[in-house]
Amino acid sequence: MALTSALSEQAFAERRATDWEALADLASRASRSPRKLSAGDVERLSPLYRNVCADLAYAQSAHYSAPLADYLRDLTAAAHAALYGRTKRRGRGEVLRVWMGAFPRAVRRHHRVMWLAAALFFGSFALGFALALRDPTFAFRVVPEGMLRPLAEAYARGFGEGREAGEGALMAGFYVNNNVGIALRCFAVGIFGGLPTAFYLVHNGLSIGATLGYVAAQGAGFNVLTFVVGHGSLELGAIVLAGGAGMALGWSVVAPGELTRAASLQRAARDVVVIVFGAAVMLVFAAGLEAFWSASSLPAVVKLSVGAALFVLVALYLTLAGRGEEGRA
Repeated sequence: MALTSALSEQAFAERRATDWEALADLASRASRSPRKLSAGDVERLSPLYRNVCADLAYAQSAHYSAPLADYLRDLTAAAHAALYGRTKRRGRGEVLRVWMGAFPRAVRRHHRVMWLAAALFFGSFALGFALALRDPTFAFRVVPEGMLRPLAEAYARGFGEGREAGEGALMAGFYVNNNVGIALRCFAVGIFGGLPTAFYLVHNGLSIGATLGYVAAQGAGFNVLTFVVGHGSLELGAIVLAGGAGMALGWSVVAPGELTRAASLQRAARDVVVIVFGAAVMLVFAAGLEAFWSASSLPAVVKLSVGAALFVLVALYLTLAGRGEEGRA
């Protein structure tokens, strides 16, 4: 048993040695003078640091030798000081630029589960919309009738008068609380194997689709379209991303691979936290648009054009942003 463990440790160390040496070099140069690190060095530092944290967790869970654990512990500490010591000295613009690239890269690394989350949410959304459009009473089975009827009446009136500024601010707070709450619930329950998150995605997709289908069946379909189109790509997209992050977290526990469940969870959490934070930012922006733009008295053609442009921008951002650093992430 001891011989097997020693051979496993040696193979592990040989496989990871190149990254450890690269990180040690970056940390050493940063400790002497942070200004000596180029922009490319800084981009490499963050993923190397995340990986060595996972390596340390794995070495400890596998009960590898004390010298290896001590080496990884010292390397992690040095890399942490180099990364976060430099972060404090960075300008806000550089921090924002790095995060703006890290978010879409994290989403793309989990593209399979993101597509699954999108299929669950938008599939149930389309089903709810179609069933409620065909038979409006279907919506009463998933959404309280007392909420649907006033909603249909409000959309039937349209937005010719817009909203007062005070009412817009009040609604913005409500939208942030409601939408972020939905996204966080979709994410948080993912730890239980991902199935509760899948249920939340289906339930919310069905409810939102049935609501819009019911309103459309009452003759206010165009009005609800001009309302939703402005913020829908951000709001609905963020719910899907949060749900995908929850399922990725759950899958790391169900199928940890060669890692222990704790180490697998820790590794997945690095990306998941970035995705959930990004989804929360999207929801805050969506709440502002929903409160002040979507319900404004602007012409429908303007709302539709801006909504379509925003959808394209969000899709391009998640697909293309940060690709220059993809290999180093």
